[in-house]
Amino acid sequence: MVIPRVLIVDDDDSIREIVKIMLKDYEIIEASNGEEAVKAYRIFKPDIVLMDISMPRMDGVEATKEILKIDPNAKIVGLTAFARSRGKEMIENGALEVVEKPFTRKTLIGLIDKYVAKAVA
Repeated sequence: MVIPRVLIVDDDDSIREIVKIMLKDYEIIEASNGEEAVKAYRIFKPDIVLMDISMPRMDGVEATKEILKIDPNAKIVGLTAFARSRGKEMIENGALEVVEKPFTRKTLIGLIDKYVAKAVA
């Protein structure tokens, strides 16, 4: 079985570290803002992107739009503390769904299984 490649995008180093620990069985790529996320997507073509919404330089909504220009089939899930205020905006711009922080390991693995397992299996 192919190990899914996950791009974690968050400006908070501690959130990226926590997600990396939660997803230790996956191949992880990291980005700390939207600009880095777009570059990383071009280079690594991850199976799924876990995208924070509120970030400096380029937010998650803009990064989602840019990634979907590169790959209209990109699987992007918003991870945010601002799901109520900005979640709809993420969905309208192409995210598959939005998960509110804090989230559990089970939630993240469920997302990967839901959106990637079928494509990878």
